[in-house]
Amino acid sequence: MIFTAAVILGAQKIFSSKNSSVKSSQENTSGLETDKELSEKPAAEPEYGQRQLQVPVAAPSVTYTADEQQNISVYQKYNEAVVNITTQVMGVNWFFEPIAEDGGSGSGSIIDPRGYVITNVHVIEKATKIYISLYDGSQYEGHVVGSDIESDIAVLKFNPPEGLVLKTIQFGDSEKLKVGQKVIAIGNPFGFERTLTTGIVSALGRPIKNSNNVIIRGMIQTDASINPGNSGGPLLDTAGNMIGINTMIYSSSGSNAGIGFAVPASTARRVVSDLLQYGKVRRGAIQASLVQMSRAISDYARLDISYGILVSEVTRGGNAEKAGIKGGSQAVRYGNSRNARTFYIGGDIIIGIDGVNVSTYSDYYSMLENKRPGDTVTVTIHRNKKNYDCKLVLAEEGSAE
Repeated sequence: MIFTAAVILGAQKIFSSKNSSVKSSQENTSGLETDKELSEKPAAEPEYGQRQLQVPVAAPSVTYTADEQQNISVYQKYNEAVVNITTQVMGVNWFFEPIAEDGGSGSGSIIDPRGYVITNVHVIEKATKIYISLYDGSQYEGHVVGSDIESDIAVLKFNPPEGLVLKTIQFGDSEKLKVGQKVIAIGNPFGFERTLTTGIVSALGRPIKNSNNVIIRGMIQTDASINPGNSGGPLLDTAGNMIGINTMIYSSSGSNAGIGFAVPASTARRVVSDLLQYGKVRRGAIQASLVQMSRAISDYARLDISYGILVSEVTRGGNAEKAGIKGGSQAVRYGNSRNARTFYIGGDIIIGIDGVNVSTYSDYYSMLENKRPGDTVTVTIHRNKKNYDCKLVLAEEGSAE
């Protein structure tokens, strides 16, 4: 009996202790926790939506590669010298009344603080009004100082307000360019102003036919992205010198395909100088009336070649006559009744200038593009199924002497 009572009493104490512990735990859940409990309890995870965002701390300093720093430096120095050119052209409405319409757009470079801008001829083609927009959004009306279709270069002028200091871009030396050299283009492709792209010189001395079917020789080929709107903008070297004028792209879709072309600075510098001084480019000329050869003319005249430039007549006392070049003697009419023209067959056929083959008018004019009055050239002619070389001193275009 005594043993049994002791067991029962022990069990009651244990049960009472457990109940007391449970009750204490339940009371603490509705009250404050003790310091010991707080220190021993792990931190609770915040519920979803209550978590604080961890904001990354920016690096203490930004570093650029040498190549990046070069791009940044050129852009910061010269982007303000690149302008956006827009034009208005004359159109007609449904009633055949003349109205002003939006024309083309392109880029240009300020080359003189007085407001002279260089661009492409095709950018301002058929324009009745020309607007030049600067980096700050200000816009001025410009006018054409001179244009040259053979090189696709035009010089514009606008009048900056007094006190406005214009940033300018200087011509570089395109004669020292190397294939693989880095180049930078700045322009307004698709109207996005002062966009910078980079690339390399892909090739040099390319003869490219422009939209006017004129071959421009010595073009710079680059893989820098050039799109519609870049025309007329500068192609720069890493020092920021303008070594070319971006002119055209090679593309079947009208957008960049990795092949762009620029008129070299050596050509642009000479053209700009003449346009500013004379309003036109002074080129050497052969004083003769010339006709493009064709298969029809060759067959009719029973000639052994169908290419080259036929000498119809030579100017009496002119440089062609002095060089021994002969004109034709038999008059023929060519073309339909409305557009027929009379010329003479039986004369010499020009097939080369300075050792370069001349098959078309484009070849002929491109060979004389860099020649000045007074320069001596070697003209290769075809006469009686034989070729002869003649030394000829070029005259001023349009001169009779």
